Amino acid sequence: MSAVFATAGIAQSVKLTTDQLMNKIKGGWAGQTIGVVFGAPYEFKFTGSYVQDYQPVPWSRHYILYWWNKKPGLFDDIYNDCTFVEAFSQLGIDCTQKQLGHRFAYADYHLAHANQAGRYNIRQGIEPPESGNWRNNPHADDLDFQIEADFIGLMTPAMVGQAQQVADKVGHIMNSGDGFYGGAFVAAMYSSAFYLNTPKEIITAALATIPQESQFYKCISDVVAFHDAHPQNWKDCWFMLQDKWNKDVGCPKGVFLSFNIDAKFNSALVAMAMLYGNGDITETLDIAARAGQDSDCNPSTCGGVLGVMHGYDNIPAFWLDPLKEIEDSTFQNTDMSLARSYTMSYDLALKYIKRNGGKIGKKDVEIPIVKAPVLSLEQNFPNTYPLFRERKDCFVDKDYEFNFDGNGFVIWGNLCCLRNINKDYINRVSIRHIGSEVFSMTEPDDPYVAKVEVWIDGKLDCTAEMPMKGQNRRVEPAWKYDLPEGHHKVVLKWLNPDPMYTIRINDIQYYSANPQHPRFYSNLN
Repeated sequence: MSAVFATAGIAQSVKLTTDQLMNKIKGGWAGQTIGVVFGAPYEFKFTGSYVQDYQPVPWSRHYILYWWNKKPGLFDDIYNDCTFVEAFSQLGIDCTQKQLGHRFAYADYHLAHANQAGRYNIRQGIEPPESGNWRNNPHADDLDFQIEADFIGLMTPAMVGQAQQVADKVGHIMNSGDGFYGGAFVAAMYSSAFYLNTPKEIITAALATIPQESQFYKCISDVVAFHDAHPQNWKDCWFMLQDKWNKDVGCPKGVFLSFNIDAKFNSALVAMAMLYGNGDITETLDIAARAGQDSDCNPSTCGGVLGVMHGYDNIPAFWLDPLKEIEDSTFQNTDMSLARSYTMSYDLALKYIKRNGGKIGKKDVEIPIVKAPVLSLEQNFPNTYPLFRERKDCFVDKDYEFNFDGNGFVIWGNLCCLRNINKDYINRVSIRHIGSEVFSMTEPDDPYVAKVEVWIDGKLDCTAEMPMKGQNRRVEPAWKYDLPEGHHKVVLKWLNPDPMYTIRINDIQYYSANPQHPRFYSNLN
């Protein structure tokens, strides 16, 4: 790659041969796939702790093929990207947010957290960007867009402004606020890695597009500053992050618990691994996997960005050879493979280079480097402070009600099917554990849809539809934010109960506009 140089009429540009461009695109796809497999054994196994040095993180020949056959859903980081690449390729780079949202919502594979909530919203008629808004999506700050924004930077090489325009269109399908910034940050890192040569330069360029007033910016800035002051030991930085930033406000599975899928926190672990890994793929992946929390997605991001920076041909054979066994295989429930993604991303990159005023020759491309504008400020859950978490662990057969003092709530639970529970099963498993077992017994073609009215303070707020079919499922039975601060009564009325189904309520998370609000346990049922 040539150095970035001044060019008449534009501020700067970067020149790549077409082979170099393809090599970097392939490196991005390869790196993220390697990373997600490397961290797979420890995904959310270490929450609030890290993997000790004496504990190996395994890697070997045929290791990617092993996980490919064992757990196809592990590759959600990749196949979500593939869905959007295919959509842009077929619909054109001017396709609408609604078109992209529907491609995503009706893709035939498993989703969770913000992705599934966004999919549910779209299938219920709540179109993007409202499908990713925190009032409609309790997981809006989760890292879902962050783990599927890689493709954006790969098709907008060295064009960070273009990357952020695409991010704005895609990211609000499933996220908003810090959840959106996580993906925008990743997209900008990939794009910057086409012409910058150190992790710090890449992180700095990507962070410059995030509003400085945001919590996301402040969190990542802390990582950069801490590394500058203490560049030797990543664990020192890890402890700083635990102390200052390991807190979740939105995700019903994580608030007040050690589980943290928050975008800014996991992006901070990515930035930490990249800075302390100093461009070395092996060292960076090892730190990212050992740092805990989403320890497959975070190495995936690191591996992808470094894969662009170094190029496919410079990824050590130790990492790359196992990948080659699955490059031509299609991801489960898609028509896409890595090999096809390489080609589609390259073709899209040429279109964006041309759109952005670049030059495309027979053997090289010249891409203008234009400073990207700062994204608009958006922060989720304003004046919405976690008050406390009440363990319920109960099964609802018809109606359910509770009282609380505060300004919001979210129920963590789900619809469960009982038809596979027999007498012998119940004798072997205590009722306390049946729920978690039943939770996994979703039947792909089960047509049942529970209809539940949500009444708040005597007024009908909404009628929640809870399909049993996994791809249509509602991730939480009910939630409401932005209520007037005070005492509230919530009633769930199950309009069409069926003895073969039950609604499990694990926990209820309460919020207040006052972070010092006393806990009104005496008012709870």
